[in-house]
This record gives sequence, C-alpha cells and structure tokens, in this order.
Amino acid sequence: MIETLLPLMSFAFVSSITPGPNNIMLTSSGIWFGFRRSLPHMLGITFGFGVLLALCAFGIGELVIAVPQLVLLLKAMGCAYLLYLAWQLRRMGVAGATERVAQPMSFGAAALFQFANPKAWVMAVTGASAFMPMLHKLPGALAILVYCLVFCAINLPCVSVWAGAGAVLRRYLERPLWRMAFAAVMVLLTLYSALAIWL
Repeated sequence: MIETLLPLMSFAFVSSITPGPNNIMLTSSGIWFGFRRSLPHMLGITFGFGVLLALCAFGIGELVIAVPQLVLLLKAMGCAYLLYLAWQLRRMGVAGATERVAQPMSFGAAALFQFANPKAWVMAVTGASAFMPMLHKLPGALAILVYCLVFCAINLPCVSVWAGAGAVLRRYLERPLWRMAFAAVMVLLTLYSALAIWL
C-alpha cells in the first residue's frame, strides 16, 4: 500500500502547491482579509476539490472531458471568473481598497469554483486515471475514499501556504509603491492563468 500512497502523495503535493487559480485567489484573500478570515475559502477549495476527485474516480470526469461543449463551457466559466478577479485585484494598489472589498470568498462559492477551475479538472482526471488502478486491491468505494482523503489531506496544507503567504505580505504592503507593484504582479499572474486555460 505504501508504494502506492507515496507516488499519490507526491503528485498531490506538486499539483496542489504549484501556482494556479486557487492559489492566486488565496494569496489575494490573505492580503485583503488575513489568514483567519480566509479559512472558509481554503476549506471550500479542499471540500469542492474532494467532491470533484470522487466524481472523477467514479469515471464521470472522463465523460465530461470527452464532451467538447462541456469542456468549452468550463474553460469559459473559469476564464470569466479569473478576468473578474484580475479586475478586482487592480484595486489592491489603491490606498484603502482592502476596506472596500465586501467579503472573502465563502465556503460554498470556493467549493463550486472547483467545477469551473480547469486546473482542478486536470488534476482530478489525471490523478484518477493514474492512481485508481494502483488501488485495485481495495474494494471500489474504499479505494475512492482512500484516494480522496489522501489527496485532500495534502491539498489543504498546500493551499493554506498561499493564504499564509498573503497574510505575511499584507504587513509589508503598507507603502503605496510596494502595494502598487505587487498588485500589478498579481493582476498579470491572474491574466496569465486566464490565458493558460486556452493553451
């Protein structure tokens, strides 16, 4: 079992810790609201992703990916939200903008966003196709449960790092010049994420 779990844990870590829409959003949330107020966002990501993992483990993910219209819809939804996020992030460089942002993303909204997040779909479909066959010795439902629990147990600390980094950076963005520069970088990264959906 350990020879199966170690590669799964490695894949979960690498795919969860690398930059993507969730991690960019969490860094922004950490800056705007701090780590504690970003907790529902983090938990929503991991919960929604866990549901997506389970669906893909059951084979539903491959069916979705096989329908070009659904893939196009997912890409369009993910891109639209990232463009909206980039528009919001531009305000980070304005003094006092953090006070004008209404609320951090809720648990439910973060969970639902996973179904419009192309990176989450790639992670879930790739992970299921690569690691579910390796868990074949376990009964079907137990194999899916182990797969999802291991992945989510790795995912939550990884995404939390990005929110924590944002919370730490918040202390250093009091100077308008640094705040404007950082806002510009975040906007560019978000726009790149939106563009990368179509590449």
